[in-house]
Amino acid sequence: MNIRFLTTLLTLILGCTTFAACGGDDNDDPTPTVVPEPEPEPQPEPDEDIKCPFEGYTLVWNDEFNTGTELSSRDWRHEVQADHWVNNELQNYVNRSSPSGRAVTEVKDGTLQIHCFKENGKIYSGRVYAHEHQGWQNGYFEARIKLPSGKGTWPAFWMMPVDNNWSSNPWPMCGEIDIMEEVGVVPNEVSSSIHTQDYNHTKNTQKTNAMTITRAEGDFHIYSLLWTADAITTYVDGQQQLAVTRQQLGSGHNQWPFHYPFYLILNLAWGGDWGGMQGVDESALPVTMEVDYVRVFQQ
Repeated sequence: MNIRFLTTLLTLILGCTTFAACGGDDNDDPTPTVVPEPEPEPQPEPDEDIKCPFEGYTLVWNDEFNTGTELSSRDWRHEVQADHWVNNELQNYVNRSSPSGRAVTEVKDGTLQIHCFKENGKIYSGRVYAHEHQGWQNGYFEARIKLPSGKGTWPAFWMMPVDNNWSSNPWPMCGEIDIMEEVGVVPNEVSSSIHTQDYNHTKNTQKTNAMTITRAEGDFHIYSLLWTADAITTYVDGQQQLAVTRQQLGSGHNQWPFHYPFYLILNLAWGGDWGGMQGVDESALPVTMEVDYVRVFQQ
């Protein structure tokens, strides 16, 4: 056989074999196609200059409301519920804005502003949850808040359990931590409470404390919670408000359900069983609750 012919034939065979090994058939290719992963959304680093007033705690999450015009959907969710959903409250909670486009929450001038107003015969307001499905178990929680005034207002800064099973662990068995509440009908009196199966307002056994402070309505004040495995203590401007311990109340779930993560809530209700206990004055509307920052520290 002609040597030149054999050489040519061998070259053709080797060439075809090499082509097949390099992926001539996608189904036979042992090396999967590499698809670049999308760039993850950058997570802001906690500000190391922000310090906890208690030693041994480090900032793990915060929102200073210094950027943008809306709450970040990465950190916050708006509740959407019609009036009379809970506590016979009169407001409709909506996602960011009313039907006409008027904001119930906005980030403006370095604060979160939660607005409550009347539009076409209905009251609209905002209720927002921070890290609703992750929350935090134990820690130091702090917010600097300016409360609105007016008969009917009911602003609150509080916590509820993460991903709770309401069938097997209903309220108040699940637990509730109220860091700060105030009603406009009792101006400038701020309170803190906890609710459990054995200690709750339906039995008039809730653990609560209230104090009157200068210009809670109209000035910023710091409302905070120190939560450990064995104690819950709240503060107003560094002054102790409510203090309860597991030893005092009992260590069972019905007395101390604070053994799993809770998430933070900010809302501005209108009327209801407490906020409207002496009626409401719609001439006070619109009103705004302002939040300078929210911070979470843990050991």
